[in-house]
Amino acid sequence: MGTHALSRTLIVLALAGAMAATTAASAAPAPIAAARHPHVTQSATQDALDAITRAGTPGALARADHGSEVRHGTSGTADLRTGRPRLPQDRFRAGSLAKPFVATVLLQLAAEPEHGLSIDDTVDKWLPGLVRGNGNDGRRVTLRHLLQQTSGLYDYLDDPGFRARFTGDAFLAHRYDGAVPEDLVRIGLAHAPRFDPGTRWDYSNTNYILAGMVIEKVTGNSYAAEAERRLIKPLGLRGTTFPGTSSRVPGPHGRHYSRLYVKDPGARIHDATDFDPSVSGASGEIISTARDLNVFTRALLRGELLPPAQQKEMFTGRDLGDGRSYGLGVRSQTLKACGVTVWGHSGEITGSLTRTAATADGEHVVTVNRNGDWGDHALEQAVMDAEFCG
Repeated sequence: MGTHALSRTLIVLALAGAMAATTAASAAPAPIAAARHPHVTQSATQDALDAITRAGTPGALARADHGSEVRHGTSGTADLRTGRPRLPQDRFRAGSLAKPFVATVLLQLAAEPEHGLSIDDTVDKWLPGLVRGNGNDGRRVTLRHLLQQTSGLYDYLDDPGFRARFTGDAFLAHRYDGAVPEDLVRIGLAHAPRFDPGTRWDYSNTNYILAGMVIEKVTGNSYAAEAERRLIKPLGLRGTTFPGTSSRVPGPHGRHYSRLYVKDPGARIHDATDFDPSVSGASGEIISTARDLNVFTRALLRGELLPPAQQKEMFTGRDLGDGRSYGLGVRSQTLKACGVTVWGHSGEITGSLTRTAATADGEHVVTVNRNGDWGDHALEQAVMDAEFCG
């Protein structure tokens, strides 16, 4: 995604988050010495993980699947209170990595004739009358526009009132508020569209809230239930959940830390692990593991989840310039360090930054996560460069 969209997403996907009451604030710690595991990951990738923790993120982990070889590495700590290290099996909030799951489900539905669904259907066909007002018109927006971020619909997470409730100290009061999809869409539709459908590209989480609603309208089941039935269970993704309104991260996990998007570099760090993620919904509520994200991404790229026609649709990217493109719920980047093109997505939510990328054949896939939501995104890029170009 573009720099503006990336920074906006980083700031406002946090709107799904909040802090655990028991550790609401603590003084910003000094950079943490890396807990190295060079015997399980190549040195260049481990060095890049260590650079993340040296820059002030409490902890980082990565897993690479390259052919039949599996490598993992960790650095720093999962818990500032206990000093517990990050573990390869840790679960974490993965934010917008929900989008490839939702897009895959919708494309599977399009491949099943009994549903009568095409990705070129209008939103209005499935959600009649919902997208209206302030220049918004669901009769002109297609499902393809939603999945490819070309609808022009305003990102509800950009709404000033919404931000005011979920950044800074307001998190303390609103961390468990939650939301229903209709309310999130209404927030987005209170604003004029950014452009006419299909004419430009701009990242909007409103698109995926609507995509989740379409899945429910078509199947009678929630997007989460369909993702579990079609993807999570068949692939054996035991650490992956769509938690809905549940505020806890299940299973083994580290803490998630945030400065609450206060720009002051000396801002306090808060434990942001527990919150109601329903304000991210289909756009970003997912919890997963590095292993599960790699398994899903590899299966997707290998054509194991979609028929050929839908596979081609998903991976036909809209050129964003600078070696980047965006398909249907997936993005590509040609790495400047070596010219390798990788596909995947990033995920940004309060207390957690994640990126998954893989070669086009799915043979080499890597996921990196850090349990802090501040700092330079070039740190994740360095992991990708080390893994694919090192």
